[in-house]
Amino acid sequence: MSSAGGMVAGTVAAMRVGIGYDSHRFAPGGPMRLGGVDVPSTVHCAGHSDGDAVCHAVTDAILGAAALGDIGQMFPDTDAANKGRDSVMMLEAAVARVHEAGWRVHNVDVTVVAQAPKIGPNREAMRTALAAALQVGTDMVFIKGKTNEGMGWIGREEGLAVLCTASLLPR
Repeated sequence: MSSAGGMVAGTVAAMRVGIGYDSHRFAPGGPMRLGGVDVPSTVHCAGHSDGDAVCHAVTDAILGAAALGDIGQMFPDTDAANKGRDSVMMLEAAVARVHEAGWRVHNVDVTVVAQAPKIGPNREAMRTALAAALQVGTDMVFIKGKTNEGMGWIGREEGLAVLCTASLLPR
């Protein structure tokens, strides 16, 4: 096998799959930035960047699928230049890195685990924003909201968690 994309001449290239995860605690004051969309809320996700946990999980999933590190390596929270950085722009930079490595995003599937805010009313706007950043159709992006049934730190509305799977295909 070739180390460049794991392909051998004359063979069909395999799909790559990655998993991303992010969690953020809540801080007073809204709106909350999720999936590139300002969601009405009285709290926001505290973070070094804009705290968009959806974009962070998606970024980690695509970088992991391409074996290109993670969001913390690309945008360390120890770098003052990343303070308040737009997470959609970070995702777009990760997509460019994935493309340079010979891959393209095929699809992403995102699950937001939170008691609040509700994802359904904002789903289509998030899908549209993420699809544009990922350079795919909205039919290749899906976002689900799940509660934690009132259990634990998520159930106490102290924060939220996001999981994402992403698949890549050769460019």
